[in-house]
Amino acid sequence: MPLTTAPDTSPTSIGAAILKLLLPHHRTIDRAPATAETFPHQIHRMTHYVGRGAPIVFTLPGFPCKSPNPAKVLGHLPDQGERLSLTFLNTLCAEIERIYPPGARVIICSDGHVFGDLIHVSDEHIDAYADELRTLIARWGLERLSVFDLRDVLGDLPHDTKRAHVHQRYAPTLDALRAEIRADAQALALYRGITRFLAEDTADHAGTRSALQRACRQRAYGVIQRSRAWGDLIAEHHPHAVRLSIHPQPIGAPKFGIRLLDAPDVWTTPWHSAALHRTDGTWTLMPRARAAQLGRLVWQDGRASHFAQS
Repeated sequence: MPLTTAPDTSPTSIGAAILKLLLPHHRTIDRAPATAETFPHQIHRMTHYVGRGAPIVFTLPGFPCKSPNPAKVLGHLPDQGERLSLTFLNTLCAEIERIYPPGARVIICSDGHVFGDLIHVSDEHIDAYADELRTLIARWGLERLSVFDLRDVLGDLPHDTKRAHVHQRYAPTLDALRAEIRADAQALALYRGITRFLAEDTADHAGTRSALQRACRQRAYGVIQRSRAWGDLIAEHHPHAVRLSIHPQPIGAPKFGIRLLDAPDVWTTPWHSAALHRTDGTWTLMPRARAAQLGRLVWQDGRASHFAQS
């Protein structure tokens, strides 16, 4: 009888196999093809869980709140863009379970409160958004997902107190961040992307365009400081987790950029856009104003949900 080779069940090989499931969804600006072996950080973290036969834990900072610009979004609560994204993440965990029976789970680290004052979104809207995420996860049976936010860390302290605590304990200094942005192309791209989003999200600016740009550049530094602080806090609470990111990441970076839904711009997220259901059955994200030109508004559960292409 012919000899057969037993499948490689070493933790490193299983980690590489799981990484291959993530690769089609890699969010990056790199044009070079990537292989599982070019992500040693992620495979190393996966082996921590695989070696123990435990579910792999992913942390994903994001899902903060809806953009305050009504030309970009349908309202301040999650809609079809978030529903599709949550379902995608849960399905990805189910796919991992088929090749690694203990499976995986994603902790969505909702970061709206971390920089709500900088992005000009009320804490009430941020709470409502995160609460609705939890409701959607329970209602749709997405048992491989959970939500983690500042309330899980600092309880019912005033929001400004929580922000100050996180900033003071974890944030890099402004001088250090400016030096990094001057020296590092990836940091500069992130800074420019956040500056652009802040400008686009400011719907009620009464001054000049140049004044708005100056203000948004300053706020962008603060958003990056707080985002870094949030990342360090997450790492402290989930030290072995595989780190995902909604921002584009280079091949081999410590964080794996993940694309939640199709969009023409690698920076677009469900909370900065509306979902459009194309006539071919696929979905994409775009500003609400553009989606309204292409389709009709669809309501679900008594709220505006998405657009259906005409």
